[in-house]
Amino acid sequence: MMTEYKGVLICGEVSDQKITTVTSELLSTGWMLSDKLGEPLNLILIGQDIRDATQEAIHCGADKVYVADGSPFSESLPETYVNTIADVCKQINPMILLLGQTDMGRDVAPRLAAKLNSSVCLDCIKVDIDPDTGKLLQTKPVYGGNALAIWKSTDCLLQIVTMRPRSSEPAQPDTGRQGEIISVSTTADDSAIRTTLIETVKEELKGISLEDAKVIVSGGGGIGGKEGFELLQDLAQILRGAIGTSRVPCDEGWMPKKLEIGQTGHMVSPSLYIAIGISGAPQHLAGCSGSKCIVAINRDPEAHIFQEADFGIIGNYKEALSSLIEKLKTILQV
Repeated sequence: MMTEYKGVLICGEVSDQKITTVTSELLSTGWMLSDKLGEPLNLILIGQDIRDATQEAIHCGADKVYVADGSPFSESLPETYVNTIADVCKQINPMILLLGQTDMGRDVAPRLAAKLNSSVCLDCIKVDIDPDTGKLLQTKPVYGGNALAIWKSTDCLLQIVTMRPRSSEPAQPDTGRQGEIISVSTTADDSAIRTTLIETVKEELKGISLEDAKVIVSGGGGIGGKEGFELLQDLAQILRGAIGTSRVPCDEGWMPKKLEIGQTGHMVSPSLYIAIGISGAPQHLAGCSGSKCIVAINRDPEAHIFQEADFGIIGNYKEALSSLIEKLKTILQV
């Protein structure tokens, strides 16, 4: 008898005993899918001392929360996640498994697909159900963000997807929602672990993280040096946004590597992305193509970024930003 696959399972992540923003976004997307399928929405949380996050997940839409809580899961190792998620998948046979396009999601999803012999599609910005076949439609940027492709698996019963952060709105909590919490009795298989966590360094975060920012002011090689980013910082502060960069400022040492956006940096999807002195190389656009609105400022009228931008300003960025900042101060009264 063929096993019936149904429902949606989300692999959530926890930070400081709370579900992450990406997990809340996945719950919003998962609820939409489960509603269209008429099937349950489940979530799995893995870690240590994460019980407080389970009720939050139920408030955000999960019908059942599977919890692997204990010292074997204190270290965020891909092998531990894969084995635990695979065991839960074999128990409940979900049709769709959603993860965030995060460090953990990128590590886990391909390994999990190989272990479960399923399809996998990374860095999607939208998913939906095909009304004719009931199959999952997976939309992701291709060709460096210059086009969108829609994928559909016709053979695999389980479909694994990672979703880019900010690709959907976070779920709105309903404190009246009730759900079921199920402990996962999976034990960690030490023989399967091939990596060792040597040290964890928690970086002090100042301001808004790039993944959570609704507004990002990003600078490229056209800024000319570290001093130029002070003007960008002023604009970001007024807009309550975050600072980002293309690869050049990081390579030149003007700005720290942790702020890089692109294929070798962060993948972001803010509501507003202001690209200043950025030429628009495919490697950079791959990291910001999910932005809802892109505004470009560049003195080169032939810069590729203008082909991708919703609005563009051709000219000296210092003059443009000075005028923009003064206008915003008047409008926002700051």
